[in-house]
Amino acid sequence: MGSDPVVVQGVPVQSGGGGGFAGALNSGGGGNHTATATPVAPMEVSGIRNYEDMGSKQEVRCRDPVFAVLFYATIAAILIVAIAYGPDALDYNDDDESDNDYEGYVISSVIVAFLSFFVSAGGVAVLMCIPETLIKVSLLFTVVIAGLWMVLSFATGNIGAGILGIIFFALTVCYVYCVWSRIPFATINLVTAMTAVRQNLGTIGWAYLITFIAAGWSICWVIAFVGVFDKTHECDENGNNCSNPSYGLLFVLFLAFFFGQQVLQNTVHVITSGVVGHWWFEPAEAQGFCSAAVNGSFIRATTTSFGSICFGSFVVAVIRALETLANAARSNDDGGIGVCIAECILSCLAAIVEYFNKWAFVYVGIYGYGYCEAGKNVFTLFKNRGWEAIIADDLVANTLGLVGLFVGAIMGCIGLILDATTDLYDDAGGDSAAIAFILGLIIGLFIASIALSTFGSGVNAVIVLFAEAPADFQQNHPDLSNRMRQIWAEVYPGVFERKMNGWMEWMEWMGEGKSRDVVRLSSQSSEMHTVVIVCDEDQFVSIVLKKEVEISVE
Repeated sequence: MGSDPVVVQGVPVQSGGGGGFAGALNSGGGGNHTATATPVAPMEVSGIRNYEDMGSKQEVRCRDPVFAVLFYATIAAILIVAIAYGPDALDYNDDDESDNDYEGYVISSVIVAFLSFFVSAGGVAVLMCIPETLIKVSLLFTVVIAGLWMVLSFATGNIGAGILGIIFFALTVCYVYCVWSRIPFATINLVTAMTAVRQNLGTIGWAYLITFIAAGWSICWVIAFVGVFDKTHECDENGNNCSNPSYGLLFVLFLAFFFGQQVLQNTVHVITSGVVGHWWFEPAEAQGFCSAAVNGSFIRATTTSFGSICFGSFVVAVIRALETLANAARSNDDGGIGVCIAECILSCLAAIVEYFNKWAFVYVGIYGYGYCEAGKNVFTLFKNRGWEAIIADDLVANTLGLVGLFVGAIMGCIGLILDATTDLYDDAGGDSAAIAFILGLIIGLFIASIALSTFGSGVNAVIVLFAEAPADFQQNHPDLSNRMRQIWAEVYPGVFERKMNGWMEWMEWMGEGKSRDVVRLSSQSSEMHTVVIVCDEDQFVSIVLKKEVEISVE
């Protein structure tokens, strides 16, 4: 090649030996190759994403602010109603004297909740040590439960339930057989997510804080609901022929409850996604309890991206409120079969939207997209890369649920120990042993699920990030990246080879320390053979798909 630079659409490309693409061209044939660049017309290629479709950091500004304002108005309205009507509804005199003292339950609940933090930490440690084993156990656990249902149904003489049990058991066994080979894939995704969260434990801290806020919101909503019910619920002099609140009023109340619950839940998801994304691209800033990744993700989730969180949450809240209203109508024998059908449709629709939100909020947390843009980017990504089936491999969720159940069972046993060794339950009345176990189970499961939910969100972020930016993963976390690529090649050989081999070859050509755009886009451009090659002063190759140029080597 000559020594003069070649100009590709106004961009100088340094020729000669050395690193980068120029060095690669001269690596064989005694340096007799010549590179020429010819402009060609832009073209659409199925399955190849354009550069502008890739996720990128967005301008810092408030996204979807209208829905954030709507959320604040909802909170204010519920607080006003709770303060105005709640005290009168809760202020009543009970002439029936009771000898029961429930103080012991309160004390034991505090003890169990405190110990649950340590037991949950132990459960996380076990999960980190043997993730693949626990994933297998969770799958086998579903088979055992299905088998027990089938056996118990026939044992109790319930033939119909037994037949359904056989069908469910057979389907469960088929499911386990089909997904068993995907366990290594789920394992490495879980390990990667847990590594990111463990190095930024402040993520779990914010999750617990938001959970306490959610508990306060639930109490406030209950007070408001009781107050409204007390004002609108009327009966005759004998306490009969009572009227219920209108369905319109119930819809507004249920909408407010689900709106608040969804916003708080999705805020944790966005914070976690942001932390994992920061750890993926800038690991030096993602180390420690109060790292820049943790604080920055929290600030973005509660300020500039809060409107997007409220937008997606509001959509789900509307559907969930309608579903609850349909359930209430069915309970009151209003509407007949139509209400049952509507409830079923709304339940399915809510599940679909929540599934959509799970992936859309990953983009909100990582890149700062608005809600609609985020959803479009996520599903365009998986559609173009042909990875829709991979999303369905949600083995991690079953495992996290099983670990949470184990923690809850341990705390239930601790409740039994407190019942047997202390006098906390002596004056409470009822079956103290059963209540102590159930109370411990619920508290333990609830607290464990908060920490484990961050790992679930982390796994969603890892799946998206590995599809978006595998080169950054290789550069910043080579050990985990090598394990991920090895397992991908084993579990999804066809998909992996088609999508990953190209950029690994370019990494070998260009050496280390290159930007993610160099590696990520070059492989896809090489498939198209319509690229723009740009070399900087160090002769690092960059590929831009927005301009179409044909490169030929002679």
